Amino acid sequence: MSFNVSVLPSGRSFTTSTGEPLLAAAIRQGIGLPYGCKDGACGSCKCKKLEGTVTHGAHQLKALSAEEEAGGFILTCCAVAHSNVVLESRQVTDESAFPVRKMPVRVTSMTRASPDVMIIRLQLPASDMLKYHAGQYVEFLLAGGDRRSYSMANAPHTQTEKPGLELHIRYMAGGKFTEHVFGAMKEKEILRIEGPYGSFFLREDSDKPLVLLASGTGFAPLKALIEHMQYKNITRPAVLYWGGRRPADLYMNDWMLARVAEMPHLRYIPVVSDARPEDHWTGRTGFVHKAVLEDFSDLSGHQVYACGAPIVVESARDEYSALAGLPPEEFFADSFTAQADKAGTA
Repeated sequence: MSFNVSVLPSGRSFTTSTGEPLLAAAIRQGIGLPYGCKDGACGSCKCKKLEGTVTHGAHQLKALSAEEEAGGFILTCCAVAHSNVVLESRQVTDESAFPVRKMPVRVTSMTRASPDVMIIRLQLPASDMLKYHAGQYVEFLLAGGDRRSYSMANAPHTQTEKPGLELHIRYMAGGKFTEHVFGAMKEKEILRIEGPYGSFFLREDSDKPLVLLASGTGFAPLKALIEHMQYKNITRPAVLYWGGRRPADLYMNDWMLARVAEMPHLRYIPVVSDARPEDHWTGRTGFVHKAVLEDFSDLSGHQVYACGAPIVVESARDEYSALAGLPPEEFFADSFTAQADKAGTA
């Protein structure tokens, strides 16, 4: 049995198959709903159900609380329709949706950028390109049906000169994929990916100043976004706040300094939360999302793009609206939810 799902205010609609989550059906039919992890952990796909009946699969209470669910909110990534449904949700424009594809890739290089960050480059099949927006991600298809998600760190246009994808992978102790990356993986290894996924990319129909917020390897999709802005000559004022525990966590600091020298509208604020005397750190310290509030008491006229650890993204989302007047619809996020983050489900 299939059901019809209507999305307001866009007026677009799509159908679901039996047992199919709403988001999966929307992606399959090219309907651009906002989302991030697809696993009920980040809350990026949360929206209001105006009509109809759904049931939720496993999800985290921080993504959708019992109170929110009672108030009519749902997570489209794990909600299954049992009737026709009407949603109220922000819409990604039709032309923004690129087809999701599966393809083999070959590891062409592995560079240790810091003690726990590996930059790998993936070669696509000959004469092929993956169409995606700067900021989106792909999923590795692993044995046993497992998947791992990583954002492209290079803008799409870079494939014309240097074909392939750049990914930044942080080591996670015991991680099924990262243990392999930092252990047995070798150049020329063949992997399988699927993508692009995610609704995190620059909204180019706005001229608002940009605050870019990254923690750790959350820098990767913002690096792609900065490359895209430079390529398209987008000159909206922008500032990147990049946070790490130690200076070594800012593993492409020199790259960022070079971009600032080339892009007059771009500023860069590195922030370290756990600097030690031997680091000789003289820059900003503390929590990176707090550094933004120290510099911006009023974010009502800005857009914020935040990537990285869930606690950073969630704190920024809440505090920027409550304390600095950021409109909730101008906060765009890619929360890097590890498998451990996804485990605490309701």
